[in-house]
Amino acid sequence: MMAGMGPEIPYDLDGLDTPCYLIDLGRLEGNLKVLADVQSRAGCRILLALKAYAAWGTFDLCRRYLWGAAASSLNEVKLAVEHLGKEVHLCAPAYRQDEFEQFLCLVDHIVFNSFGQWDRFRSQVSKARRSIRCGLRINPGHSEVKTPMYDPCGPCSRLGITADQFRMDLTDGITGLHFHSLCELNADALERTLAAVEARFGAFLRRVEWVNLGGGHYITRPDYDRDLLCKLIMDLQDRYRNIQVVYLEPGEAVALDAGFLVSSVLDIVHNQMAIAILDCSASTHMPDVLEMPYRPQVIGADLPGKRPYTYRLAGPTCLAGDVIGDYSFDRPLRVGDKLVFTDMAHYTMVKNTMFNGINLPDIVFYEPGARSYRLQRRFGYLDYRDRLS
Repeated sequence: MMAGMGPEIPYDLDGLDTPCYLIDLGRLEGNLKVLADVQSRAGCRILLALKAYAAWGTFDLCRRYLWGAAASSLNEVKLAVEHLGKEVHLCAPAYRQDEFEQFLCLVDHIVFNSFGQWDRFRSQVSKARRSIRCGLRINPGHSEVKTPMYDPCGPCSRLGITADQFRMDLTDGITGLHFHSLCELNADALERTLAAVEARFGAFLRRVEWVNLGGGHYITRPDYDRDLLCKLIMDLQDRYRNIQVVYLEPGEAVALDAGFLVSSVLDIVHNQMAIAILDCSASTHMPDVLEMPYRPQVIGADLPGKRPYTYRLAGPTCLAGDVIGDYSFDRPLRVGDKLVFTDMAHYTMVKNTMFNGINLPDIVFYEPGARSYRLQRRFGYLDYRDRLS
């Protein structure tokens, strides 16, 4: 069992092979119900952003509550069409000519990141056999995100058309506006961003039929101000009566706190401190730990020195920096102990790698009603081999 496992985890971990991503379908549905409530109260439409969460085995559940999916590549589009089967929105910095005709057969909305892209593809859109709504991505020129790597509106950003580059005379055929400026933020950040959008792009707002407020809205976090979010959306449509639909496309909010990464201790070594080598890896299984960077929470553990026994938790790859962080426990760790990392459903499975030939974790669903596990996917040698040639 996991060292110091507390009541926050009601699962019996003894029967689980590790490493595994454990998705709690009850927690996932709880998030979806919150999002559905926002849709109902604000009259908006919420899309699942596949860049953050794409565990398609849960899409039957997501389909009951969400309006559709937000995709940024042909593979994401195909996944949404095949497994979600609802409205599909496409937004990417640029599109490939050899893929564009496929988009026209599959998506409902296409957002263009520049006037150059719109000019390049508009004739193909007009000749499509399906009705496709087209929008432009704008850059509000207002930053709320503190980590530069995740700030779409930072200096020299390639994402969105800035106000000084915007051309009203080139918008014929455009019916919508899209901006994405947030990351893990509350509704007050959206309020300030909307003010910037209206100040810089108000004239265009009066001409569009739909607006996509992008992602980064932490709607399902307990302290998120959902009343303010609903008010902002309703007030926006009151001010701009031409706007028929408002979309949001959160990713993390869908899967927030709905998943765990369960790992086992493989060995304990000593080099100035105790180091526990796990069968999960920061580098391959939770890359945002190194990229963001951030320190994930471990159930039953604390900051180093807060409890009697402190360990550095590290992965099994040959990367020297494959280190998750330093944690303290109530008792010494032993080989075979299971450790549970929290909030591991989003930006893990979609970003993980098989560097060093390290296997990807199993994907396991927990059914709260039956209190049972379902192994959804197990990876092996062929998954590693077939990535290469």
